[in-house]
Amino acid sequence: MESRFIKKDWKKIFLSAGLVFCFLLSPGRPEISGQQKATPGPGEERVARAIEVIKELASLKEEGLPVRLLEKAEGLAIFPGVVKAAWGLGGQYGRGIVMVRRKDGQWSNPLFIDLIGGSFGWQIGIQKADLVLVFKNRQGVENIASSKITLGADMSVAAGPVGRSAEASTDLEMEAEIYSYSKSKGLFAGISLKGGTLRVNKEANNAFYGSGLEPSKILYENLKTPVIVIRLHQTIEELSGKLKR
Repeated sequence: MESRFIKKDWKKIFLSAGLVFCFLLSPGRPEISGQQKATPGPGEERVARAIEVIKELASLKEEGLPVRLLEKAEGLAIFPGVVKAAWGLGGQYGRGIVMVRRKDGQWSNPLFIDLIGGSFGWQIGIQKADLVLVFKNRQGVENIASSKITLGADMSVAAGPVGRSAEASTDLEMEAEIYSYSKSKGLFAGISLKGGTLRVNKEANNAFYGSGLEPSKILYENLKTPVIVIRLHQTIEELSGKLKR
C-alpha cells in the first residue's frame, strides 16, 4: 500500500517537472524574454560606466577635468575602476575605451583597450580609481590601434591641469602629449602612469562589434552600434558645450 502511494507521488513530481520544463521552453513568456533582451552586455556596461566617469571628473570644480580641455583634445581614453596595487612600488590594471576626434570634428566609435603595468609612485595599499587620459593629437590613439604604446616612453604623460584657474585660462595648451586625470577613494598621493602599456582588447571589440574588424575601421568607419555609443558622444559634446551656453 505504502509503495503504491510513493509511486503516485513520484508520478506527480515527474509530471510537475515536465510542465515546468515545457513552460521554460515556451516562447510565450514576454516578461522573462524581455528581461533577457534588456540586459546589457559587458561592452555596453563599460561604455555606460565610462559616461559616468567623464561626467563626474568634469563636475569636480577644484580637482576635475577642465571641459575647455575637451575642446582641444584629439583623443580620449576612459578607464572605470582601474585596480591600483602597491607596496613600495605600484602597478595597475584596467579595462576601458579610447576614442579619436575625426577630421570632421566628430568623435569616433569607442575602441576597447587595456591598461597594464606601470607605477603610481611610492604608495602602500590596494584600491580602485577612475582614470581619464586626454590626448593632444590623433597619432597617440592611432598608435594604440596599430599595436600598443608605453606611457612615458612612446608618449609623454603628465598630470593634467585642474581647478578653476585652468578652466578660466584663455590660452590653455597641452604641453604633454597625454594628460591624466584620476578619481579614487582613499589616500593615494600623486599619480604617475609612466611605464603603463595601452593595448587593444580584441576579445572585447569582437564581442561588441562582431569579429574581423580592424581597430582602424572601428575608429574611422561608421558602424552600427548600440544606443549607448550615441549617449557617450552626446555626453562629451554636452560637456564641451558648457562654455558656449
